[in-house]
Amino acid sequence: MNVQVICDQNKRVIYFFAGMPGSCHDLTCLRRSSLWGRLGSAQLFDNGQYLLGDSGYIPLDRLVCSYKRTGGDMDKVDFNTCIAHARVGNEHCIGILKARWHSLKEIRTHLRNPAENAFVIRWIRCCFILHNFLIWRSDEWSEDDHPIELETEDDQGPPPQGVRECNRRGLERRQAVQQTCLEINRRPGGVLCR
Repeated sequence: MNVQVICDQNKRVIYFFAGMPGSCHDLTCLRRSSLWGRLGSAQLFDNGQYLLGDSGYIPLDRLVCSYKRTGGDMDKVDFNTCIAHARVGNEHCIGILKARWHSLKEIRTHLRNPAENAFVIRWIRCCFILHNFLIWRSDEWSEDDHPIELETEDDQGPPPQGVRECNRRGLERRQAVQQTCLEINRRPGGVLCR
């Protein structure tokens, strides 16, 4: 089952969407989620705020994603490095969730009907609620005691048919974020300082 997770800087899950088959493209899952229709909402985002995504998504006004193909362009390569560094927190959150609740790695139930699918989604939700509760209670996760397995970004192939490569505002947002990101991270002490 495909599960999409958004967390904050404290690794607290602030949104998740589950229920689509694991074979579904991330962009298809996003489009089917309740978040899709609210990505431009002032209720969710203050001016200038956006989500970060990997190259499985397309650039949107409130979703800045890495480049699928860089063509050797060092600005794009460096920007992808910055995005990867920033997204580590989200991957770390997912790693902690799977380490705390091993059942999230493989829930042993068949998904033959909507009731079984709903059961698995409730199971996932319970794990996320407990995870957030432990963060609230300052129950720190020790990587020394419990190593975290980070998943590598898998190439999901091209976005589903009918989805434009990008939209104009998404491309403009990514370009603006890229410019600022590269300026900051190429300074001494920055992620890209060589």
